[in-house]
Amino acid sequence: MNIPNILTLIRIAFIPLLVALFYLPFSWSMPLAAVFFALASITDWLDGYLARRWDQSTPFGAFLDPVADKLMVAIALALLIERFDTWFLTLPALVIIGREIVISALREWMAEMGKRASVAVSWIGKLKTTLQMVAILILIAFPPGHTFAFVGVATLFVAAALTLWSMIQYLRAAWPHLSRSM
Repeated sequence: MNIPNILTLIRIAFIPLLVALFYLPFSWSMPLAAVFFALASITDWLDGYLARRWDQSTPFGAFLDPVADKLMVAIALALLIERFDTWFLTLPALVIIGREIVISALREWMAEMGKRASVAVSWIGKLKTTLQMVAILILIAFPPGHTFAFVGVATLFVAAALTLWSMIQYLRAAWPHLSRSM
């Protein structure tokens, strides 16, 4: 167990706290939920940075980090779908969740073929992740109808567009391998 893996486990531990805070009926619960989401988002960046910088990458961390990220994002988006209860938040949220499922399956399949590097994270994927984290943070912190909530939804739409773009890039990179196995 090393610090990057501990940070990933902390991110997973924040998920039930985020859900509990989301449903508490106090005025301070949503801002605190946003703080926990922000801290979890920071650990998402920090654990990878530290693992590379300190040469502490492990198979356990390589497995757990994307799982923690996808769990945190999917659960936060599901909570926000319920909170906002509108198509203009649901649509980009489902695009993001759906893409994560497709790309996770694609990466697993490519890894089985020894071609995981063909679907490595790109700068578009990193930008998409940053924008979706910012959007989710804003949407947790501000209630539907608030001016900043509109900014959050707009940011989520941009993240969803980048999500589709990056998914197309990943599928293009994997297509030669996919088409050979049909």
